[in-house]
Amino acid sequence: MSRLRHPLVLVAFAVALTAGWVAVSLLGIHPSTLAEVAVSGLAILGASFLLAWGAETAEKDVPRGFAIAVLAVLAVAPEYAVDALFAWNAGAGGATAAACGELSSAAIEAGETELARACHDANLAIANMTGANRILIGLGWSGIALFTVWRATTTRDSAVMRRDGFLNDAVELDTDISTEISFLLLATAWAFLVPLGGGIGGLDTLFLVGLYVAYIGLVLKSDIEQSDHTVGVPKYFQQWSLPWRPLAVLALFGYSGLMIFTAVEPFAHGLEEIGLDLGIPSFFMIQWIAPLASESPELIVVAVLVNKARSTAGFNALISSKLNQWTLLIGTIAVIYSIALGAYGTLPFDARQSAEIWITAGQSFFALALLVNFTISLREALALFVLFISQVLLEFALIRDYVVLPVDSYELLLVYTGVYIVAGVVLFALRWQALVYLLGLAGDAVRTAVGRDPVHLDNAD
Repeated sequence: MSRLRHPLVLVAFAVALTAGWVAVSLLGIHPSTLAEVAVSGLAILGASFLLAWGAETAEKDVPRGFAIAVLAVLAVAPEYAVDALFAWNAGAGGATAAACGELSSAAIEAGETELARACHDANLAIANMTGANRILIGLGWSGIALFTVWRATTTRDSAVMRRDGFLNDAVELDTDISTEISFLLLATAWAFLVPLGGGIGGLDTLFLVGLYVAYIGLVLKSDIEQSDHTVGVPKYFQQWSLPWRPLAVLALFGYSGLMIFTAVEPFAHGLEEIGLDLGIPSFFMIQWIAPLASESPELIVVAVLVNKARSTAGFNALISSKLNQWTLLIGTIAVIYSIALGAYGTLPFDARQSAEIWITAGQSFFALALLVNFTISLREALALFVLFISQVLLEFALIRDYVVLPVDSYELLLVYTGVYIVAGVVLFALRWQALVYLLGLAGDAVRTAVGRDPVHLDNAD
């Protein structure tokens, strides 16, 4: 092995990418906005590689699903931090449904008073959360599918199926992700109901956090499977003996998590400032640019896995990220809000944010309908991307008065929600046998976890 390709040299290179940010943080340097974006962005890139290597190494000692779930939580931790900040500010400022209801939308948007700013932060918490979730599917799921098929010409990824027809090549996913998809279906169904409660409250927390705890408990019961695709740095660390191997995993997780957690906020904030200088509205920046920055570690990690012909692990990580954002993120911001408020409360949001939650749930519903048969084709990936990007661009054009449409921004969200739901219903109806098979596999996982024999399911009809 070339000395330059030795695993420890690669680790050192990844750590070196974070050195600039470590120096800026420890020395208290205040660089220009552009320089801060550059050094924090490099730190995120280096940390993402370390995080991916840590997760792959951990698969030798813990169930793969659990390793990926930990990876997903660490990779989206910055998104939790951003949303938690807005939820805390909302509670500390006394933003309740009753108090915010007495203010006009214009006053809240302008942040004329402390209460108005708190109500605005409550809306921003929802906007940031829904933006992050839609980016994860609209860019993440679709982009990784397209990248996987493209890279398969070099990696020879066995998960890529070459099929006749225009853009009909597809990525075939492992049926092991049936558990994640089933739990995500439950979380998506609940998300449609969240706006009907007038905010995010205790019932939402109990259901969504409980759902994720049940999921983690289930994957912990899974068998440890050795991967024959492990190469490079993870393979090197997996050859270490106990206790050095788990210590290496903890070091990789801890250092990368610290870098990501500390670097993403300045990275996102710097991008926001650059965007504002270019005339992009602040609300739009909070919903789209900040989440794009905070989701970048996850997308980089998955791209690394796909580059190693581990597309199933990559999609597992993306689905797990979506699941923990759709459960833990929604559930915990309500807890943080109540702590800041000093009493139990329901995190309020306006009608516009209700529509944002519905379109996010609609997109999730449609995306799961695409994956229910454990494949995603190029056409399906492009459909996910086009629906996502067209709504964002149309919304931006409406905000900037670049176009005139027969609907306003709020109605546009409802139109897209309807499109997602109708398309999802049609797909589930056409693929109902695949849905039954998927739910059967998830049921097998539950039965196995509680010590019962699984029901043998050979394949979908």
